[in-house]
Amino acid sequence: MSDPLDSPFTLGATPLKNRVVMAPMTRSRAIDNVPNTLMADYYGARAGAGLIITEGTAPSRNGLGYPRIPGAYSDAQREGWRGVTDAVHARGGRIALQLMHVGRIGHPLNVPDGGELVAPSAVAAAGQMYTDAEGPKDHPTPRAMTADDLASTRAEYVHAAKLGVDAGFDLIELHAANGYLLDQFLHPQSNQRTDDYGGSPDNRNRFVLEVARAVGEAIGFDRVGIRVSPYGVFNDLAPFDGIDGQFVALTKALGALGLAYLHIVDHSAMGAPPVPQQIKDDMRAAFGGAVILSGGYDRARAEADLKAGRGELVAFGRPFIANPDLVTRMRKGAPLATPDHGTFYTPGPAGYTDYPTLDG
Repeated sequence: MSDPLDSPFTLGATPLKNRVVMAPMTRSRAIDNVPNTLMADYYGARAGAGLIITEGTAPSRNGLGYPRIPGAYSDAQREGWRGVTDAVHARGGRIALQLMHVGRIGHPLNVPDGGELVAPSAVAAAGQMYTDAEGPKDHPTPRAMTADDLASTRAEYVHAAKLGVDAGFDLIELHAANGYLLDQFLHPQSNQRTDDYGGSPDNRNRFVLEVARAVGEAIGFDRVGIRVSPYGVFNDLAPFDGIDGQFVALTKALGALGLAYLHIVDHSAMGAPPVPQQIKDDMRAAFGGAVILSGGYDRARAEADLKAGRGELVAFGRPFIANPDLVTRMRKGAPLATPDHGTFYTPGPAGYTDYPTLDG
């Protein structure tokens, strides 16, 4: 692999050895929602990336939704994550904790006692959620968040971010993409509020900005990144009138906070509508800081976009599943292994920690 992917970069206050990012990918290996040694082996093996972003991690019980996803709100989870960060740092890598509150995308069977599904509005998402207990189930209607819920959820993000720093994470990423809670506030389909958090684009942006500000004030803005997905259709959302202006305004306000990076998702390679290059360029200009590009990249396209000045780093997702030494393979021009889709979300090491490297 040649420059620019192989060149170093400092993200916020975090120095990276290259510009390859391992994208966040749910893998459902956290039994009882606690990170474990199997996960430490998985992430540690992929520390050749300049930056690893973890799978979506719930900042509270309410944020879980999926089976076997990790949390970041208990002492046991902090200790489990410390094993992961130690494994990555021992191999010279850097790692960010992605905080993902699912909002309405979940099912009570996947939420521990004391948790519930909450969202901007009481609007159920189409589709189903897999549960270990009873298989696929329709998404239920969530409870609309009250003013107290908004305050407590902001506090949960702050607590989770502090726990992540205590566990050794270099950065914290706020997941405001792919139809989860923060993204649900941005979209009029899922946000039908009539208070200060709904209606106008500025009001729909408000909660995301408040969470970003609260987390940045708690751990330092140069340790906080955010992921967004304009034009995304995942989890029963869709583009809407005025989407370009709203996302440009959002990213301008996020940039003014001094966040470490903006992570822009384009899932057109997976069948979603393409994100127009113009809105990506406008968001980049409005943010004014480092941008991580994401969505169906290979080495050639990544290098071309970096050379064209479209971003500073490039995230690779599924190629990292079957190729723990992806950076080495790209550097050598070696062929890439193909992941087994049947083991993406199954418990245990099969299809998780058993993919070989070039050296065996």
